[in-house]
Amino acid sequence: MSAGQDVAAALAAVPSIPCEAEGPVFREPWEAQAFAMTLALHQAGLFTWPEWAERLGAAIKRAQAGGDPDTGETYYRHWLAALEEIVVEKKAASAETLHARRDAWDRAARATPHGQPILLENDPLAGA
Repeated sequence: MSAGQDVAAALAAVPSIPCEAEGPVFREPWEAQAFAMTLALHQAGLFTWPEWAERLGAAIKRAQAGGDPDTGETYYRHWLAALEEIVVEKKAASAETLHARRDAWDRAARATPHGQPILLENDPLAGA
């Protein structure tokens, strides 16, 4: 399946994706990256689109039950939560590995001068 066909399949399986006529809309680069990671993991066979839609729907419902106003601004936060959950469930990575990587990126972001690319190598603990 081509990337274009996979995007179309994702849009069909998960119709709540914020879109314009040209395709998905992302407010921040990380949202596009989370979307792309999801497509790549689907293409690699880690999960089906129905599995993904179920997981994303559950993440959104949990957030709404916790008080999320569901204005669309937090959509990709739910997307990322669902992605992390399915990656752990399918044993593609452990929760500990995901948390360690998130912490490393956070440290790298804090250590990177404004306007410069954030690189994992900027993590002050890299190689420690």
